[in-house]
Amino acid sequence: ASARISAQSAAILCYHRFAPGAVDSMTLRTAVFEQQITRLRAEGYQFLPLPVVLEGLYQGVALPDKAIAITVDDDHRSVYTELRPIIVREKLPVTLFIYPSAISNASYAMTWEQLAEMQKIPGVDIQSQTYWHPNFKTEKKRLSPEAYAAFVKKQLELPRTILYRKLGVNATLLSWPFGIRDTTLDQAAASAGYRYGFTIDGRDASSGNAPYAIPRYLVVDAQGVDGF
Repeated sequence: ASARISAQSAAILCYHRFAPGAVDSMTLRTAVFEQQITRLRAEGYQFLPLPVVLEGLYQGVALPDKAIAITVDDDHRSVYTELRPIIVREKLPVTLFIYPSAISNASYAMTWEQLAEMQKIPGVDIQSQTYWHPNFKTEKKRLSPEAYAAFVKKQLELPRTILYRKLGVNATLLSWPFGIRDTTLDQAAASAGYRYGFTIDGRDASSGNAPYAIPRYLVVDAQGVDGF
């Protein structure tokens, strides 16, 4: 039994934006999202909070055979307008990865008041996606080694400070922008206080994954329901 538990796996989904129509490649039609949830439940998948999945993968807590978790990146206001009514109705646990620089600033993003409302929904967890969603590969080429190290430190530490101040959140989970990571970034994440980091490598997460390289499935509208 312990051997079976140590080899557990789960599917972690990564969504971004929602709308009645697919206005761009990263926007999922709201109706398609609802159909996907219905399909997954019909096929026996059990939706679990991401922290519970992590307990199964890394702490030996038993998971169901078809464990699945939902994550949403990028702070988009459609999370509040489109997704929120569905997760309330369907009682779906969801982890929101946000970058604080956009909140209450960017026209496309949620406000802190909206995030606070989201936080009150049972099963909603708010975590970090760095401070302003940089491309670390681009910044590494642009900056000196010393400046890059300082840049990484700010991008990882500042959102934890802000999330705690604004929402009382102790963010220990990190979504890597564009899925970009390496061993240096992993070490910086650990030093900043994160316990786990997530990519978009498109495969099941398993107990054998490095803690800062946990894969997720990127979900886009073109997949529909059958392709999904």
